[in-house]
Amino acid sequence: MITLASDFGTPYPAAMKGVLCQRTTARLVDIAHDFPRQDVRAAAFWLREVLPYFPPATHLVVIDPGVGTDRHALVIRAGEHVLVGPDNGVLCPVARRLAGDGALETHVIDETRLESVAPTGQVSGANARAISGPDGDAGPASNTFHGRDVFAPAAAGVHETDRDALADLEWLSPLEDCVELELPKAVLEDERARGEVLVVDGFGNVITNVPGRFLAGRDQLVVADHRIPVGETFAAVEPGERLATVGSHGYVELDVNRGRGDVAFGLEAGDRVVLEERETAREV
Repeated sequence: MITLASDFGTPYPAAMKGVLCQRTTARLVDIAHDFPRQDVRAAAFWLREVLPYFPPATHLVVIDPGVGTDRHALVIRAGEHVLVGPDNGVLCPVARRLAGDGALETHVIDETRLESVAPTGQVSGANARAISGPDGDAGPASNTFHGRDVFAPAAAGVHETDRDALADLEWLSPLEDCVELELPKAVLEDERARGEVLVVDGFGNVITNVPGRFLAGRDQLVVADHRIPVGETFAAVEPGERLATVGSHGYVELDVNRGRGDVAFGLEAGDRVVLEERETAREV
C-alpha cells in the first residue's frame, strides 16, 4: 500500500491520488490531510505515532513550507518501509522508529529525471520539469505543488521497485546528511517536570512531552497554580472537570472530561508547562 499524509485539506490530495492511480495499482490509504498547516513538528509527532502500526508500505508525506526552494526531496528506506517527502525533518522521527536498530538508507530525488506528470490523455515525457499547461501546451512543473509533480510520481516509482534495488533508480542519488528534527525532551526532577506542549489534538487534549511515568504514584498535580487530579481515564473526573492522564502515545495529557483541555488550561502547541507536586495551590 501507499499511505498519504499532508496539510493540504481538500481538493489537492485528489491530484496526488490521480497521479498514483495512473502509475500503480497499490492500495491508497489516507493518514490525514488536516495536519496543522506548515507545522512540520506536529506532523512529525503524529506520523511517528501512527505509521508504525502499518504493515510494510510506502509513505508519501507532504508538509512542505519550503516547496519551490532548494530543499531536497527525499526517499528514505527505514526497515521494511519507504518514506517519500521533503527534507525538512518531518520524516526523521518516524524513520528512526520504523528502522529500529537498523540503519536508514537516504536518497535525494533528481526531479529532472522523473517521468513527467500530465493529465490523462496528454503525453508525458522523461523530464519532470515539463508538464501540460492550462491550455494544453507544455509548461514548467509547478513550483508550488511538488506533492503532485515530484513526490507522488516518486512514491509510485519506489513502490514498484524492489526495496533492495532503490539505489538502481536513475533518479535517486545517495544522501549522507538530511535535515534532522528531534522532538524536545522534558526535564524530570523528583517533584517537578518541565516540559512543552507538543500538539493539541482534535478533541482539545493538550499533549505534552512529559513521559507518562512521571504520573506514577501521584494522585494530583499542580499546573499553572491549579491543583488537578491524576486519573487513568477521562471518566475519573466529572464532565467538565480537568485532569492529567497518560495518553495512548505514552505522554502526559492535560485534558477535560467531555471538554477541551486547551481552552481550560489556556495552552497551545509550543507553550512551556510545569507539572509539580506541592502543597500550595488553588483548587480547580
